[in-house]
Amino acid sequence: MKEIILIRHAKSSWEYHVDDIERPLKKRGYKDIELVARAFLDHHILPDAIFCSPARRAKLTADSFIEITKNNAIPFRIENELYDFSGTSVVKFIKSLPDKYKRIIIFGHNHAFTSISNIFGDRSIENVPTAGLVY
Repeated sequence: MKEIILIRHAKSSWEYHVDDIERPLKKRGYKDIELVARAFLDHHILPDAIFCSPARRAKLTADSFIEITKNNAIPFRIENELYDFSGTSVVKFIKSLPDKYKRIIIFGHNHAFTSISNIFGDRSIENVPTAGLVY
């Protein structure tokens, strides 16, 4: 059984007139992901691989998290299927991963992450907030 760590992108900015996939993070987003990453460090959890949506806000969140947790040596890939808001493509992606990946981190989006958390988790979650982490 895979251990899945879902991290929703940090707070993004709507002030720029760009396509959704190009939205950057707000300053608050960087502060929030730093708090989450530092708390994550306390648990000494190492993933086998890190995957990320191609959305700019998800990539910036992942980059900050990886830098703070010093997980630069962990394999990292951008996957188009993770730019998903329903969860269907994310679940298919997870199921398609080889067995060598026992513990993974995925950076992506809601409502996909709330839905997946409620499908695979042992507790009901109403909403995964921005910069929220579900293990």
